[in-house]
Amino acid sequence: MKDMPPTDTETLDREARAAAQALQDERLIADPDTLRLLFTEARTHYGWHGREVTDETLRRIHEIAKMGPTSMNQQPMRVLFIRSDEAKDRLEPCLFKANKPKMRAAPVTAIVAYDLNFWEELPRLFPPNKDASDIFRNNATAAQINAFRNGTLQGAYLMLAARAVGLDIGAMSGFDNAKLDEEFFHGTSLKSNFLINLGYADTAKIFRRLPRLDYDTVCQTL
Repeated sequence: MKDMPPTDTETLDREARAAAQALQDERLIADPDTLRLLFTEARTHYGWHGREVTDETLRRIHEIAKMGPTSMNQQPMRVLFIRSDEAKDRLEPCLFKANKPKMRAAPVTAIVAYDLNFWEELPRLFPPNKDASDIFRNNATAAQINAFRNGTLQGAYLMLAARAVGLDIGAMSGFDNAKLDEEFFHGTSLKSNFLINLGYADTAKIFRRLPRLDYDTVCQTL
């Protein structure tokens, strides 16, 4: 008896495994300049030059960030890019006083939000489990926990993606979430998480790097 021909899913799975193995076989590691750009010498910025951040650049950031892993491929992050003066006028009253001039000076401020109804997309995003959406449909607590956790992960990916394409970033949490949600997300299933100022930084506005905790303080091996 001849073997049955593989289904489209089987073919795609086999190709994915081959591609993953090929990448692993290359034994790639990040070069020192990449680590400097993304982590070791990258800084949080507070001042900005007026150089424009284009729509193409914002799309590039998303195309990179969307590839970061999330639980069950949930992808709950939603992003609202604030660029126009009118949109900044709406955002400014939601911010703590110290953050208002930072936002006004930045070419773009990303409102990183998460969708509590992310599970509606799971039949398409996570086909291995056709009933995945049922886990969250009638469990608001589980939906909130997963949306916040994975949306936060994606927000971090977004920051690294911005650095990877040559932008500087300044993340902010000093704002009134409820007021912002009422202004921008009223009547939707979206909730704000944090903000990211995006642009090309004025390095004269930064100060010394603050200390990081060492390995022995943070990590254990059992």
